[in-house]
Amino acid sequence: MHDTTVFIQWDDGHDAHFPFIWLADNDPAGFHPQTQERITDLTAISLDKTPEVIEANDKTLSIHWAGDKTVSSFDMDWLKAHRPGQNAFDPARTGFTTWRADLGADGVPRANAREIMTSDIALKDWLVATQTYGYSIVEGLADAIEAGTDVAKRIGFLRETNFGLVFEVQSKPNPNNLAYTPIALPLHTDLTNQELPPGFQFLHCLANEAQGGGSLFCDGYAIAEDLRDQDPEAFELLSTVSVPFRFHDEDTDIRNRKKVINLDEDGQVIEICFNAHLADIFDLEPELMTRYYRAYRQFMIMTRSDDYVVSLRLKGGEMVVFDNRRVLHGREAFDPQTGFRHLHGCYVDRGEFESRLRVLSR
Repeated sequence: MHDTTVFIQWDDGHDAHFPFIWLADNDPAGFHPQTQERITDLTAISLDKTPEVIEANDKTLSIHWAGDKTVSSFDMDWLKAHRPGQNAFDPARTGFTTWRADLGADGVPRANAREIMTSDIALKDWLVATQTYGYSIVEGLADAIEAGTDVAKRIGFLRETNFGLVFEVQSKPNPNNLAYTPIALPLHTDLTNQELPPGFQFLHCLANEAQGGGSLFCDGYAIAEDLRDQDPEAFELLSTVSVPFRFHDEDTDIRNRKKVINLDEDGQVIEICFNAHLADIFDLEPELMTRYYRAYRQFMIMTRSDDYVVSLRLKGGEMVVFDNRRVLHGREAFDPQTGFRHLHGCYVDRGEFESRLRVLSR
């Protein structure tokens, strides 16, 4: 026992120091037995709280606290799983497999809609593959408008935006978004103007009979990591400087600032927010503006490079599912006079996606 910690070493070689204040705060008695929510009042625990007696065996650590004579008992396996200084195991953290153009359309993970809807094992396998690669294709959907959203709801609640709970991607008069036109759409993140851009996007192809209209995808994580290696200054600017994004029509005016590349505290890329069409007027200081434009333009060039882009043509009954804050998506132009093209879309946020993975892993 050190001055402020309890040291435990397990037979398999794992060991850890457990601060007294951490042990007092995480006393199992301080969690509600049904909801498992924390009910301990941390302000009632002295920062100088110390043990009077410590007892341990292979299964349990018991601490008799000095002063108030209370006893905290911990399961040794629980303590091993929650060692301070390391993240607890999380089945939703699948890791990422970055990819480039050589993945090809044939390398995109695929799953069957009926199996996803009827088997929890198939559902879990599909979720793991989709998160690992950032996108996948679901095959065999019924020719019904709700077939794609039914798969999405198998994961969790749909995310509503100013475009509604669901949206139709087709050419239509008086569009308020470029997706509702037949022109080409460069690779982008949807709704970077939102406080939190949607997580996973679901695009169910109901018809794709027009000439053109191929779907384009690239792994934003791969581009960001290559940029970090090839152009560190550009990477630093895009990961530290935020720029404004805006969507506005007759009914809405939604604005937010985003960094194109977002990192976690360990420096790992965890989010890409890039949409040249929703970029508002850059308002950076003049001495920073030119440097930033060079970095921003270089990222844009990479999203259009044959080194990164995978092109595929969706067929009726297929649905592409992708992490909107990782995989950039776009579309080749199409001619609406040559046939009907209709995709039905919705979003499920990352939190819902990860929650379903954790529940399925129990």
